[in-house]
Amino acid sequence: MSKPSNWQPSKTALLTIDLQNDFIHPKGAYGRAGQGAASIAALPVRIAPIVTALRAKGGLYISAQFTLVPGPDGEPLIASHLKQLRPFLAKGDFEPGSFGHTLVETLHPADFVIEKVAYSAFYQTRLEYILRARDIETLIVGGIVTNGGVASTLRDAHLRNIDTIMLTDGCAAFRDDVHDATLLSLATVTHQMSCSETQSWLEVAV
Repeated sequence: MSKPSNWQPSKTALLTIDLQNDFIHPKGAYGRAGQGAASIAALPVRIAPIVTALRAKGGLYISAQFTLVPGPDGEPLIASHLKQLRPFLAKGDFEPGSFGHTLVETLHPADFVIEKVAYSAFYQTRLEYILRARDIETLIVGGIVTNGGVASTLRDAHLRNIDTIMLTDGCAAFRDDVHDATLLSLATVTHQMSCSETQSWLEVAV
């Protein structure tokens, strides 16, 4: 897709998916389990300049954070497929208000935080309400993983006629080939730009 011709930074939000301590920090749930990837760890520093540039032009930064809702006994409500995929997840992981659930320090704080319980940041969240209330027309999306939360969110935005820009090097997967294949598959539903291209675009936009 070509770049949007009517893009206005003041009506644009950056949305990051799942860039929180339990996924990225060495002391988070995934770090303690030895699960991680260098491409994922590099994202916050790469995305941070976009947050600064967008805010300078009146735009917003929204963080969507994966959440495991604790039950009455404190044990998290975990879907059966996630239990099989990530058996190391335990009580306190991704719990609202915890260190692990919090946005990584490099990007903290966001203007709005969205707690999400599934791949898409639109599923049963207040994201769309915030976008409409703040008159947001364009959504810049990055985060993890490319083929999971990022892809699902971009497709849901497309269904809602929200113009999106996918940060090609501002999202990552646990495997580079999966990341690359997802970029190709999403090319028809989202604009795609690198972080440096997006930052440059913001800096010259009026």
